[in-house]
Formats: sequence, structure tokens, C-alpha cells
Amino acid sequence: MRISARADYAVRAVLELAVRQGGDPVKAETVAAAQDIPHKFLEGILGDLRRAGVVDSRRGGGGGYRLARDPASITVADVIRAVDGPIVSVRGERPTGLSYTGSAQPLLPLWIALRANVRRILEGVTVADIAADALPDPVKELAAEPAAWENP
Repeated sequence: MRISARADYAVRAVLELAVRQGGDPVKAETVAAAQDIPHKFLEGILGDLRRAGVVDSRRGGGGGYRLARDPASITVADVIRAVDGPIVSVRGERPTGLSYTGSAQPLLPLWIALRANVRRILEGVTVADIAADALPDPVKELAAEPAAWENP
């Protein structure tokens, strides 16, 4: 699994909006500067997030962006899907759309299991969790494993 720059920027932008929630809408320039995201790239990402119902936007002098829903109801998976589509794909296809023959048949359940584990993590962490620095215990436990920090 690979997290694209687009997905990383999207999660960071949504997080920035979450910590500024309750005030005036936040300008894209402000989010870009706070998270060191290229402004033009961020505009496209915010457009995808708006179309997916993750953020709202308002035009004009007092305009900007804010979350469309409570941060506790927005998962990291929601954000990634909004900008990148399916979370796990094989050759650009969803694993459930694949079929293998012969000795490769055991690959399909492997890809399905990989997708299930990735989903379990990304659907189990909300923007509110990250904003509060309160990742769920299973995520903390995985991140605390020394092997998780090693690059094989």
C-alpha cells in the first residue's frame, strides 16, 4: 500500500480545518501555509473533498473552507477515498474484481485480507482522534511495535 502525496495532503488539510473548527471559514492559502502544501495542488484537493461532502466552501471576502461534518464522523478512509478512490487496489482494480488461476489462486484472499486490515485501521481513526492526539489503542499498539519503524 502506498499513501499518495494527494492523500497525505488531504488528511493534513482536513486536520488543519478540524483544529480551526468553530471559527470563520479558513482560506486555502492559510491551510497551505500551515501545512506546507503547494497552494494550487491544495485547491484541487479541496475541490475533491467538497464534492465528497467532507468540506464546505464559501466564496467571497469572508469565504474559505470548513468541515461539512463533525470531525468525529470523518474517518481517514473517507478523506483518502475522496481524493484517491479505493484504498487498496491491485493494478488499479478492486481486489474483489480480480480472479487468478492455477498457483496464483491464493493471492486473492491475501489481497482481500490486506484490504480488510488497511480498512480496519483507516476506518477506525477519525479526524477528531488525530486532532485530539488520541489515536485508538489498536493503532497505538501497532505503531509501538519496534518492527513498525524499521525499513526492511
